[in-house]
Amino acid sequence: MAKLSDPEPILWSLFGAGGMVSAFLVPAHIVIFGLMFPLGYVTAEAMSYEAMLELVQNPLVKVYLMILIALPLFTFAHRTRFTLHELNMKGGDSIYAPLLYGSAVVGAALSAWVIFSV
Repeated sequence: MAKLSDPEPILWSLFGAGGMVSAFLVPAHIVIFGLMFPLGYVTAEAMSYEAMLELVQNPLVKVYLMILIALPLFTFAHRTRFTLHELNMKGGDSIYAPLLYGSAVVGAALSAWVIFSV
């Protein structure tokens, strides 16, 4: 049974949510912005700077972009932590875990600052 101060369930839930985002939303963005726009399926007017700025100023789009950026960072941190653990790296939970999860928090905070300052 997990203690109340145990962060493991929260970290696993962030890992799962980030994996779902990485599996479903990131490929959709790659298809839209990496294939459909260059091949001409999306018009240049729809992808203009003014149209994108208007879209990004919507609060729901800002939350969506935060989810799209922040959750895969936690998945990366969690996967890297357990990969280092499986490779028997010394100091795994004492050194690598705070460093990895801290970098995910810093990345999420920086992306929030950029997204919500627009």
